[in-house]
Amino acid sequence: MSQLSFLCIATFFKGQDFMKACKELGNTVYLLTDQKLADEAWPRESIDEFFFLPSPSNAPDVLDQMIMGLAHAMRSRRIDRVVALDDFDVEKGALIRETFRIDGMGQTTARYFRDKLAMRTRAFAAGIRVPTFCSLFHDETVTAFLQTTEAPWLIKPRSEASATGIRKVHSLDEAWSAIHLLGENRHNYLIEEFKPGKVYHVDSLSVDGNAVFTRVSQYLATPMEVSHGGGVFRTVTLPLDTPETDALRQINDQVLSAFGMRYSASHSEYIRGDHDGELYFLETASRVGGAHIAEMVEAASGVNLWREWAKLETAIARKEHYVPPVDTGRHSGLIVSLARQQWPDLSVFSDPEIFWRINREYHVGLITQSDDRGRIRTLLDDYMHRIYAEFHASAPLPDKPTS
Repeated sequence: MSQLSFLCIATFFKGQDFMKACKELGNTVYLLTDQKLADEAWPRESIDEFFFLPSPSNAPDVLDQMIMGLAHAMRSRRIDRVVALDDFDVEKGALIRETFRIDGMGQTTARYFRDKLAMRTRAFAAGIRVPTFCSLFHDETVTAFLQTTEAPWLIKPRSEASATGIRKVHSLDEAWSAIHLLGENRHNYLIEEFKPGKVYHVDSLSVDGNAVFTRVSQYLATPMEVSHGGGVFRTVTLPLDTPETDALRQINDQVLSAFGMRYSASHSEYIRGDHDGELYFLETASRVGGAHIAEMVEAASGVNLWREWAKLETAIARKEHYVPPVDTGRHSGLIVSLARQQWPDLSVFSDPEIFWRINREYHVGLITQSDDRGRIRTLLDDYMHRIYAEFHASAPLPDKPTS
């Protein structure tokens, strides 16, 4: 087949390894990004041409401008595949595919990987356990939900990423007060029961509807706990062959099948409720996991999910057989925190198990790698105490994501 052209969409600074691998495989690579990111350290040697969206790139009127601009660009450039590299670009990618009839995930399927209400409705219809939830469309239905379920509840935006915009409420009156504060935007939120439990993330690559690579990990401090409590983010891989890992692989396969995932990377989250010991689906995304989870998966498995995603997309576009990577079967753990120092001195962490150190202002972060999962847990606990004592800072959760 002749050279393929990939349009990568990233309105946050990420996906560099995807674009590098895509170019190395002989493809033409275009990047559609936010104008404010024009001067970021993109892998320019791997990008044939940039297209820019006005800031803020997620404003409603930007989509029309995006389509018009691409329509002009495509008069002299062919686009064979569209890949959204961030949560906030999934709708853009689906709209471009639908408009220009490019193969890949369309708008209906994309909803299942962006809209938390669509996710829960679809999972529930497929017989997959989800926390008891309710839309905020109809007043009587919301009141009935609050009267027949147990507090506390979470009010969640349907389309934000991570823990942004989530509010916990503890009574009917508090819930309605919070709902009223949403004003005309309340239809873009949902409410669900909050049950404590162990929270997991499953990072996968799928081919023809089947997960061909999967790594299962457990949050030791969830993104929501960190965002709302100012804590230290920690997660650690699970062993490859335990009943817990098998159960999470199984529910993850059910979710991806029910949602129509065919060819992509995915990052999904589940909780095992303390109240009943059952696994529940929380959310999923058709992308590589953020917050440096991809680097942690690579430390444990030897697999760079960004590069493998590029190989997968290229193989499918060329109608070639994709050979999934082999997992090296090691363990890894990730710890990240805001820091009160502009550039924290991470040389004070000197254990040989350290695989990666963060390089970002006002952040402290490490990934450890070992064949011994117990050693990983010990290091993460030790690092947490040291980070709290020597580095940790916290900041209020923004109303909108900033990075």
